[in-house]
Amino acid sequence: MEPGKEPLYRGLGRCACSFWLAVVFDVLGLLVLLLGVFVNVFFYDLLIYAGAIIIFLSLVWWVFWYSGNIEVPPAELEDDVGLLPKKRGALGALGGAVRRLSSRVSGTVRASFRRNGRAHGSEAQRVTQVNVGMATMTTERVPATETLPT
Repeated sequence: MEPGKEPLYRGLGRCACSFWLAVVFDVLGLLVLLLGVFVNVFFYDLLIYAGAIIIFLSLVWWVFWYSGNIEVPPAELEDDVGLLPKKRGALGALGGAVRRLSSRVSGTVRASFRRNGRAHGSEAQRVTQVNVGMATMTTERVPATETLPT
């Protein structure tokens, strides 16, 4: 193939493996399902359910095949992945300010969820350990005038 030329895909497209896996799952699922319907075995219900599940799982391969063959022109793709030059001027400066504000706010929120002992700014949080004593309780009722042994 010549450099700079994209290959021409015909027939099944780019994802032929996903296509054939989907077809195999469909055929296998249909065979198992029909086997459960028409063969007189005591576990026919298992075969019917298994065939339906296999056919359902073939949808995964059909989605892979379809989404793998979607064509996006490079001109439309460049804007989505940020390959176009950044616009200068009022809108470019506003976008930069919004981006800085967003990263500052998200950094503050992210830091507030951290549990590593560091606080915002120069303050340091002190992590202390609290010991809690637990007493054994009985199910019998104790009159209000009596106290529990310690």
